[in-house]
Parts: sequence; C-alpha cells; structure tokens
Amino acid sequence: MTILCVRFQLPSAHETALPGLLGLLEDFTPVVEALPPDGALADLRGAERYFGRDAVELASVIRVRALALHGVDCAIGAGPGPMLARMAMREARPGVTCAVPEEAVGEFLAGRPVVALPGIGTATARILCEYGLDTLGRVAAAPLSTLQRLVGARTGRDLHERANGVDRGRVVPNGVSLPHSRLRSSGGTPILATERPFTRDELNPDRHRRALLSAAGELGARLRALDKVCRTLTLTVRYADRSSTTRTRTLREPTAHSPELTRTAYDLYEALGLQRARVRALALRAESLTSAEQATHQLTFDPVDEKARRIEEVADRARAKFGPRAVMLGTLAA
Repeated sequence: MTILCVRFQLPSAHETALPGLLGLLEDFTPVVEALPPDGALADLRGAERYFGRDAVELASVIRVRALALHGVDCAIGAGPGPMLARMAMREARPGVTCAVPEEAVGEFLAGRPVVALPGIGTATARILCEYGLDTLGRVAAAPLSTLQRLVGARTGRDLHERANGVDRGRVVPNGVSLPHSRLRSSGGTPILATERPFTRDELNPDRHRRALLSAAGELGARLRALDKVCRTLTLTVRYADRSSTTRTRTLREPTAHSPELTRTAYDLYEALGLQRARVRALALRAESLTSAEQATHQLTFDPVDEKARRIEEVADRARAKFGPRAVMLGTLAA
C-alpha cells in the first residue's frame, strides 16, 4: 500500500483552506495531487523508505497533525494504486484508515456493485446489470470479449482490467483532479464549473446578474485556491422549457481575478439580449486552465486595479481562516 487518498472533514464552502492542508501532506512526500474541494492523493513510496513506516502508520501521523495544526479530522484510504485508494477512502471513517493490501484486492472488489468503480456511469452500469453483471466480481469473471460487445472495445478492456484490480493510474504532482460535480473534462482539458439554479423561473434581469456575480466570485476563489487561471469563460442559460443557450468568450489574458470574470460573464449575458426570458438556472464554466505561475498579467498604471487585486488577496486569506462568508460583496450579503 503506497497511495493514500485523504478527505479532510471540511464544509464544501471551505475549499480555500485546501492549499494549507496540502502543505501538510507535502511534508511527507512531494508527490501530492489535489482533489478539490477537500481531498488529495499522496504517493508515499519514497516516504515509506525514508521514515521507515508503512502507509497506514504515516496516515495516522497525518491525521494527528491535521487535527493539531488545523483542527481538521480526515478520512483516509490506502491502497496499491489511486483507484483502490479512492475506493478505500469511501469505506473509511474519521479516525480509522481503510487499507486494501495488494493480496486482498480481489476480495475487496468482488462483492461491490459496478457503480462503485470510479468512472462507471449510470448508463454503463445499467447495461451491465441487464446482463447480470451487477458486481465487480462478476465483471472480473466475464470474458473480455463479452464486455467489449456490451460496452465497446476500449471501455470493455478498461473495465475488465480495473474490475480485476489492475490500477494503471498514478498520482500527478501538482495536478488537479476534481470530482465530476466540480470538475469535468472537455476534450481532455479540465474545467471548473458552477451553477446557480433559481427556486422558481426567474424573469428579473437584476437577479440574473446577481447570480452571475456570485458564480463568477466562486469560480475566481476556486481558481486562486488551486493556483490556476482560465483562458475562456462559458455561460449557459437554462430556460423554463428545458432548452438552453451557451456562449463562450476568450478572455483578454488568462486570469483568476473575480472582477474580470464577472465583467466577462455580464458581457456574455448582455449579448444574448434576453427579453423577459424565464430562466431556470445560470451556469459558468472556467475552461483552458493553466498554472498561475505560467500566466502573465499586463501591468497598468491604474491604481484602482492594483488595489482591487490586493484586496482580493486579503479577502481570500480571511475566507480561508474564518469561512466563505467572512468577506463578501454587499450586493450578495443582502
């Protein structure tokens, strides 16, 4: 067991605290991959040799330090690969590490439903269950050719391998891997997304803009917490009749600056020219993510812009320490 999957017991809105908790893991290994909003993968192969302790013992030390330094408990899963560590973490409880030894992988997987395997969607699971392949043990025992006929050649091969405990995943240092509710993939490129549904079909443009202000602020905070910037922003408007409109705009420069994201979101919204549209939800996606360290910012002689960015940095630190509502725009506080 060399991989840990750690989920810190944080409220979902406190994801800006994650970078500090990642630093705790990096005291043990440089091979750490963030799983925002509240988790991470850590490869401890080198750490086990260096500290002379196995992954489960190191997990106990990590838990104690998280409690002592941050007042945060965590659930930890350990396994020979990232997939198994993630699955083990789902079985873990705060205070107890769920470990899957390499020799027990088959037993651990056998009785679990197919939907327990990361990456298996409801459509694939439904097809498999219709043919009696409702557990990973039965999927593992099925002929590869049968699986490929049911779900396709590539998916079938991948499914067969993973159901048999073959975990080809790896921990990507400084990488970002978000759950589907937070991160999706567009042509292999990670994106951040957030949505603002209305409690009833909304016609008021002012409330539309208020929702966009909130969504852009959240995206900006999440990007900055991950040390990422985005190149493009996409707005999706969902209407009462279940139809939707999507518009995308490339930003002047990659950014995580909330006011710039808000201005772009407003421009996208205004360009639609909605007239008394009954809007059910508004969604924003930050796409083409890159490292903030590799991004450039055009310097200006405008003191207002510089002041706004300094205030944003201070506000981020305050939210990380005191919660997401510690500092917020007056418009959203009303």
